[in-house]
Order: sequence, then C-alpha cells, then structure tokens
Amino acid sequence: MILAAGYATRLYPLTKEYPKPLLEVSGRPIIDYIVDKLNCVDAVDEIIVVTNSKFISRFRGWKKKVKSPKAITLVDDQTKSNADRLGAIGDINFVIDKKHIKEDTLVIGGDNLFNGSLKEFLKFATDKKSAVTLGLYKLSRLKDASRYGVAKLNKENKVVYFKEKPANPESKLVAMCLYYLPGKRLGLIKDFIKVRKVADATGNYIGWIKDKIDTYGFIFSGSWYDIGDYKFLNAAQKEGGKF
Repeated sequence: MILAAGYATRLYPLTKEYPKPLLEVSGRPIIDYIVDKLNCVDAVDEIIVVTNSKFISRFRGWKKKVKSPKAITLVDDQTKSNADRLGAIGDINFVIDKKHIKEDTLVIGGDNLFNGSLKEFLKFATDKKSAVTLGLYKLSRLKDASRYGVAKLNKENKVVYFKEKPANPESKLVAMCLYYLPGKRLGLIKDFIKVRKVADATGNYIGWIKDKIDTYGFIFSGSWYDIGDYKFLNAAQKEGGKF
C-alpha cells in the first residue's frame, strides 16, 4: 500500500494542483522508484495506491504510463482538501475496509526515496512472524530527528522506545514511513483510532502498538529522502536517480 493522499502544503505552490508522489526526481515521478522496488519483491501480489478526490485523475494518467508486472489499484479516500484529509492511519484503515484486506501488508509513504532493498527488509520482517516491523534510518545529526518519529532498539532490534516528533530527541534512529503489518494484527488499527480518536501520523500508532505486540526495527543504510519540503526535494535531485 503506497500512501499518496496527502496535500503536501509545505511544497506549495508546486503541489497545489499536483500530488507530491508524482513530482519528478531525475526525470521520473517519485512513486516510480517505489514501484520499481515493489516489483522486485515476489511476495507483493498487488500494489494499492491510496490518493484523494483532488488528485485521483492525475494518478489515473500516471497509471496508464507506469510499467509494472504487478496489478496496480487506485483507491480514492474521498477527501478533497487538507482540511478534511483522513491522515495516514485513517487512509490505511480506509483501504483495509474498502479492499477487505486480511493479508500481511507492506505500507510505504509515497514520498519515500532510499537506496536499500525491500527484499532484505521483508525477509527480516517475515522472520518475526506476527510482529510489526518498521524501516528506520540513522541520521547524522541528533537535532534533525525532532522532525520524525524517533526510535530506540534493544539488542534484538525490538522497539523499546518510540516518540513522534519529540522536541528533544533521544536517538538518531527515525522512522521512514515504511511498515510491515501482519494480517492477523490489522484489526488493531481500528482499536487505536477508537482509543486515541486520531488517525494522522503513523508514528503515533507505532508508539501505541509497541506496547501491545512485539514491534521491531530494521535499519537501512545508504541515502534516504523524505520529500517533505524543497530542501529534501532538491537534495534528492542531486542524487541522480540512484534509488
């Protein structure tokens, strides 16, 4: 499941009429690099892209051009503006309900560019059986971690601490918006929404679920860009499409 239903207000005016995952980096839409990685994973049998009513037509145009041997399904979350967005967890829940998903699900942000292989990540995750696994990246500067969900792991790579956008981060390990969610645990998303009454940042869900079931972290090396603003978009352009 590729999360592509945000409105990317920090990249206005670039994304005012155009979705962030379809912005080009080195001549290709950001989402194409993600699809390439998913195409290399045999266990992935369908790619679901969740977007919104404002941008669904843009993604329909993209779907006609993208090359993928796997089925690609577009889901409209029925929102039309940043004010009525469902949020990341809300979108995951929406798709699970609409598509009646019961299988293990890989969730990835539609603005995620990184060097590492999803094969290694999935092997690590599936070896943990019914545990949740998240992709992590170690930043070079501690103060930069305050923009992300921050994690600490024990010797078994189990998440023992997680905080969404802390003012004073305790670790350089941050979440990449990359999650492996076991099918038998998908119902916990509804439980979270009922208890917390929020459905936005996935980091809030990880902070909650780590105390409910085993949750592990897989650390990626190489480069990673969370295309949240112009600074990271420009930095990704300099990478030359090596994702």
